[in-house]
Amino acid sequence: MQIRVVSHREPEPLDIAAFERLARFVLSIEGVAEDTELSIALVDDEEMARLNEQYRGVSGPTDVLSFGCDDPCPTPGDEPVTLGDVVIAPAVAERQAADLGHSVEHELDVLLVHGILHLLGYDHEAHDDAGAMAAREETIIDAYAGG
Repeated sequence: MQIRVVSHREPEPLDIAAFERLARFVLSIEGVAEDTELSIALVDDEEMARLNEQYRGVSGPTDVLSFGCDDPCPTPGDEPVTLGDVVIAPAVAERQAADLGHSVEHELDVLLVHGILHLLGYDHEAHDDAGAMAAREETIIDAYAGG
């Protein structure tokens, strides 16, 4: 699996290698093929607000957005299949972590797992779906912490 993390922030608020390990763990535990590529972008509030408005019609920054490829994106030859992009706003995560009373690192991990699960077809529009997605997020975070 190929994981690309792109940051538009300085200084970096997290250990990029640990973030990549978590992404790889999520893809593995979800049974995603090894020849898959995932991109993760860390953006500031301004960029996240622009993306949120452009793609969701919602004003202001959100915590995480996922942009999946339709029927995974085709690639030439033996290049990896692109799963999609997860975009995270660390500043939003920092505020949410303070509100929720846990570490910024934990909040960023939850957002990464949440974004990847969206790319894999999980959703939270309906109440039952939201419960299933939240339970899966918790299971993955717990398994990662225990591993």
